Amino acid sequence: MNFSIIIPAHNEQDSIGLTLESLANQTLLPKEVVVVNDNSSDDTQKIVEAFAINYPWVSLVNKSSSNEHLPGSKIINAFYEGYETLDNNYDIICKFDADLIFPENYLEVLASHFKSNPKLGMASGFCYIEKNSEWILENLTRIDHIRGALKAYRKDCFLQIGKLKPSMGWDTVDELLAKFYGWDILTDASLQVKHLKPTGISYNMASKYLQGEAMYKMRYGFVITLISAMKLAIKKKSFRLFKNYIDGYFKAKKKKIEFLVTVDQGKFIRNLRWKGILNKFN
Repeated sequence: MNFSIIIPAHNEQDSIGLTLESLANQTLLPKEVVVVNDNSSDDTQKIVEAFAINYPWVSLVNKSSSNEHLPGSKIINAFYEGYETLDNNYDIICKFDADLIFPENYLEVLASHFKSNPKLGMASGFCYIEKNSEWILENLTRIDHIRGALKAYRKDCFLQIGKLKPSMGWDTVDELLAKFYGWDILTDASLQVKHLKPTGISYNMASKYLQGEAMYKMRYGFVITLISAMKLAIKKKSFRLFKNYIDGYFKAKKKKIEFLVTVDQGKFIRNLRWKGILNKFN
């Protein structure tokens, strides 16, 4: 299977070389890897250019943007800069972060999953972070959720869900829409990916309301937002985050911000979320 990989990168000189090296060592090589250098002020560009000399399937796109790190829009806008350069002859499209080290069989195992199940729309491994000299699971979400750091989509699924939304919550709504259209989603616990920078480490104060805004834009409704915000805040051990999420929801509602999904998709999403909540109580 042909894998096309897009890696948005902003000031990733300490990790992008390790990410590209792990992709160069894959038992199934990618068809193409496009690194989008998003306004970096360090040596990210030079490192990618050096890799491109030895690996013709690696290319670089330079992008100018703000240095402000807002989750969602910035990284997806960078993704689309790379997407515009892709050869359309791909089977699987991936959005990977620039701070990952993949096991050598990562793409080969994903390919086997996609080949064995024609209805598999998305698949991934799991992110691990280093703590006290040990690599442990970065346990921020459900085990059946594909982290935004390592998304892989079957081409038909990617196009049917309308590609990626330039908004906080893009890495949740993509799965929900995939399920809406009848696609399967798979996470493989045997694929342990080293995540060199914990999620959200560079998020600033301006982003604190965006999670709640995303819940509004996905048409969760207040009760599901309340439950989801509480669960996420507990995982991150911060009551302040819970307040921020709820404030973000009501700010978005007051401004009547545009939704990410249709009315029918929102109804499907709420039913799906309620099933998940009630299953935990059972």
